[in-house]
Amino acid sequence: MGVARVLFTSCPLFGHALPMLPLMRAAERDGHEVRVATGPDFTGALAARGLDVRAVGPSWASAWSAHEAVWADQGIPEEQRMMDGVVALFGTPALQRLDDLEALASQWRPDVVVHEVLEQAGSLLAHRLAIPGVVHGIGPMFPFYAQLIGAAGAAIDEPRLWERLATEQALDLCPPSLQPDAPLPWPEAAAVRPSAGEHQALPPALAEALASDRPVAYFTLGTVKNADASDFRTGLRALAGYDGVVVATTGRRLDPDELGQIPDNALVAEFVPQAALLERADLLVSHSGSGTMLGGLAHGVPQVALPRGTDQPDNAALLVRAGAGMLVAPEDYAVESIAAAVAEVTHDPAYRSAAERVHDEIAAMPDADTAWAGLAF
Repeated sequence: MGVARVLFTSCPLFGHALPMLPLMRAAERDGHEVRVATGPDFTGALAARGLDVRAVGPSWASAWSAHEAVWADQGIPEEQRMMDGVVALFGTPALQRLDDLEALASQWRPDVVVHEVLEQAGSLLAHRLAIPGVVHGIGPMFPFYAQLIGAAGAAIDEPRLWERLATEQALDLCPPSLQPDAPLPWPEAAAVRPSAGEHQALPPALAEALASDRPVAYFTLGTVKNADASDFRTGLRALAGYDGVVVATTGRRLDPDELGQIPDNALVAEFVPQAALLERADLLVSHSGSGTMLGGLAHGVPQVALPRGTDQPDNAALLVRAGAGMLVAPEDYAVESIAAAVAEVTHDPAYRSAAERVHDEIAAMPDADTAWAGLAF
């Protein structure tokens, strides 16, 4: 294969773009020209990683506002609101991104488009340019993707969107123990090893905490379903009795007064470099977002799952099925129930043993360089 122009497209979210980062690096190492296209509110995060990034389509805040407006209409049945919400997040923005992607392609025509599973403009662009498209997982490839993508396609006047997408080459991050029940949307998907992220410089206080010999718990509710500061206060209070250091990330800017009194054993930040933290963590207490869950399991870290919405409950169910974590359901979210789950997972070695089994499965998966070499275009 000669030098190719490789375009990666993603919704403007950490959990959607960063799972593709190892494949971006593999394409770069193989000598190809790599560009990344995402929303204007996420270009900075990727540019800071040395990538050639172009802003396309609306911001995530804009799409999320439209999604919230759909859910605010109580006159529409819940099932319809769910589908309309999917269109607001992943359908209509895809058309807006497609306009910008076509303008980009008129100046820099890609030879292949790699898009994350819920970013549909990349697939549409590949079809219009008659070039290969590759769909990249961001977590478990759930059977409901076919329904969601099909409905989004119908709503944006692309009724064959799923039919075409189902025939693309696919890369699956999910290890065997976390595979959803069949039918899988891409049964022939090639495996690629998930990553906890790239190492970055650590804030001094965090570096000092990780260098100590004390146990470390990582607490996060992600970057999407994290609007209620009281959820952070509850989680921090539940972890106040943890015998070690608690590193908590809010995923967004919060006024210190919103968090109340921080427990003596806790360090709180908006973001921290996750790779070094998960490498050192003894416990992960999280929303069970795909990237966070898989990143923890890549290091054999047992988990307490606090799913908030989107695919998080499904991820948590797979985690529990594998024996690598314990679930605290949204209706049970309270200091006492979270603290009890933390104590259970911390003191029962079966959870760590199961997490380490999943770690071994992940370690045996092909790395990004191998996955890249296996793509046909």
